Amino acid sequence: MPQIIGGASQTLTLSQSQGDYLKALYHLAAGETVAGSHLAERLGVSPASATEMLAKLAAQGLVTHERYRGAALTAEGRQAALALIRRHRLIETFLVRILGYSWDEVHAEADRLEHVVSQLMEERMFEALGRPEVDCHGDPIPSSEGTITDIRHPSLLEAAPGEHHTVRRVSDADPGRLRLIDKLGLRPGVEVVVLRESAYEGPLLVRAEDREVEVPLGAARGVFVA
Repeated sequence: MPQIIGGASQTLTLSQSQGDYLKALYHLAAGETVAGSHLAERLGVSPASATEMLAKLAAQGLVTHERYRGAALTAEGRQAALALIRRHRLIETFLVRILGYSWDEVHAEADRLEHVVSQLMEERMFEALGRPEVDCHGDPIPSSEGTITDIRHPSLLEAAPGEHHTVRRVSDADPGRLRLIDKLGLRPGVEVVVLRESAYEGPLLVRAEDREVEVPLGAARGVFVA
């Protein structure tokens, strides 16, 4: 189903597949060149299919693409990707805060809904949520003008023992890990202190607010602090 996206200066109509490619390029390396094989792996398609789609997106001025050097978003392609990411993150936050979804359920749901939600509904959700700057996982929500404040925070594994940190965001790549992070109480905004570093691939001992919890390395890699 085509999706209509409002950029800073124009409205763009994209297919679901085209939108998925633009978002994948942004997430893999915003502003950098991405190998076609890497993009194909991310999207679960054949390299030939990725090459064909990239050629179409290049013809629309949304990507630059050289067969043996990879692809990168143009300025217009980046704007379109950020518009989709904005819609996706607003939907996720709306599902959690208004409809009572758990935060491990919303990624796939938002992937489906972002292709049918109108710009009007998107803005109504934004206002109903109190004009949020981050989504339910702590990821920054791009502005309607296509700007984003995307600060790279270190993971909990990189936090120095004894120092006080605040959880800023969590990775939403794995629903199972999200459920574990939630069970451990490591949501964005929570104050944490690493009490014991990992030894021999063992868990970290962390104080989260007033609880002491053991955090497996896989979970710690998905928690980002400042």
